[in-house]
Parts: sequence; structure tokens; C-alpha cells
Amino acid sequence: MQETKVDPERAMRAAREAAARAYAPYSRFCVGATLVTGDGALYSGCNVENASYGLSMCAERNAIGAMVLAGGDRRVEFVAVHSPQAAPCLPCGACRQVLREFGCRAVVVEEGGALRTYPFEEILPNAFGPEAL
Repeated sequence: MQETKVDPERAMRAAREAAARAYAPYSRFCVGATLVTGDGALYSGCNVENASYGLSMCAERNAIGAMVLAGGDRRVEFVAVHSPQAAPCLPCGACRQVLREFGCRAVVVEEGGALRTYPFEEILPNAFGPEAL
């Protein structure tokens, strides 16, 4: 992972704050995610459930939407993911594929009372990406 202006602990604090705002009345599984881009910007999202479960949105994809809407650097250096209900809380398969679209290099989670960084290719090996088109 290349050097960024944002340390993983700062991003995880923002992910914790986002998880506290999650809308999860059905599963009660709150998730917050904060992306850090190549220029050091942070974009957070939380999960938003829907009574029709398939229409729910994950925190990571909501953070991607915030990043795209902002119009800045779209290279994701890393994403910090937090859930008070699970540690580690890794992105689901759909979120992994969307993060891959934006070049995510690493995923930071809480594990065993500390932060752990997973290289992205470790959690989504042999990924399909834009260069395959």
C-alpha cells in the first residue's frame, strides 16, 4: 500500500461513527465504512436496510457513491470497515467487486483488539476488473 495522508486509525474512527448512524432495523447488524483515496480524502457510508432485503445497501457501496458524487480522486487506497456486532467485519462479495472497480488496494478491519490490514488481492483473488473488458 502506498503512503497516504490518512492513517488507518483515523479512517477506522470515521467508520465507527458511520456504523453508529446505520439504518438496520431488521438485522440489527450495523456497518460503517470509510474509504481513503489517493489524495487523502475520506468518504464514509453506512448500511441502509429495506423491508425488501434485496434492496438494502451496504456501507462500502454507499461510501463509493459518496466518493463518486464528490468528484475528486477515485483511486481507493484502502477502506476501513467496522461493525459493533462482528470483528473482523470484511466486505461482502458484492462490495469487494465494487471496491475492485475503483482499485482498492487494502481493507482495514478490527481483529483481536487491533487493526489488521488485508491486501485486497488476498480477499478477492483473481478478480475481474475493468482491464478485462
